[in-house]
Amino acid sequence: MEIRHLHYFMAVCEELHFTKAAEKLGISQPTLSQQIRVLEDEVGMPLFDRIGKKIVLTEAGSVLLSYGTEILDTLQNVKDAIKDLQNMKSGHIRIGIMPSDLDYRITQLVIDFHQKFPKVKLKIMSSIEIVRQVLENEVDIGIGINVLPNDRLVTIPLCREEYVLTVSKEHPMANRVSINIADLKNLPVIMYPEGFLGCKIVEETVKKHGFQLNCVLETSSITSIINLVKANIGATVQPYPLIKEMNDPTLHIIHIQDDAPSRSLSIIYRVDRYVSQATKALIEQIEVYFQG
Repeated sequence: MEIRHLHYFMAVCEELHFTKAAEKLGISQPTLSQQIRVLEDEVGMPLFDRIGKKIVLTEAGSVLLSYGTEILDTLQNVKDAIKDLQNMKSGHIRIGIMPSDLDYRITQLVIDFHQKFPKVKLKIMSSIEIVRQVLENEVDIGIGINVLPNDRLVTIPLCREEYVLTVSKEHPMANRVSINIADLKNLPVIMYPEGFLGCKIVEETVKKHGFQLNCVLETSSITSIINLVKANIGATVQPYPLIKEMNDPTLHIIHIQDDAPSRSLSIIYRVDRYVSQATKALIEQIEVYFQG
């Protein structure tokens, strides 16, 4: 089986359309159809069912898709490893990180890494689905939150961060240093929408104490949340290091004394992924940055 045949097959799987796949590959549709027939003759079974203008994978096609993905991933790892040997300080790294941490936490980390490895291109992508991104090879490494055990992932624990109540200096509770978890009951708060991990962590904690958050506004942007808090529309509950990093004198931090919500941060990457020297250096720097 030739690698180019496998690339042709994968392109058809992605598009489920021979003409579109041919355009993507830069070859003619008849040529692509002929090459797929050669591959089908080699495996001895049809790979696609052709239903009018639509095509679907056969059972044999599904098997080849599964193993073909692994083969091409392995081939890419080989290429990356050889390239890494040729020039250990070049290349590119894709990182997945939560939007709030991207906006406020890692600027200095990126600056420090770029100064050490100016030839390495970093592509930093914000996401609330970091585990999925890593597993689907959309990013090389991720900084995940409360990552569950997964035999397809390498997980490197970073730190545990407690959440705090954050209010404006004009808020009625701005004279408080600490509160109990029960003090959050009925307090107007501004949080992420339902389904966002940052909201889920806090909601699950207060639920154990028999109440729900009184969300008066929801937004997916941490910048919007903070601006609304500063306008004294309500309070918010966010990770302490995140608010501390903002260093905003118009905000007041109130610690939660008993059973404060918390999150655990970890570096994650696929167990079958080649880790370049530059990526190893970045991982080490992330560990020092978050654990320091």
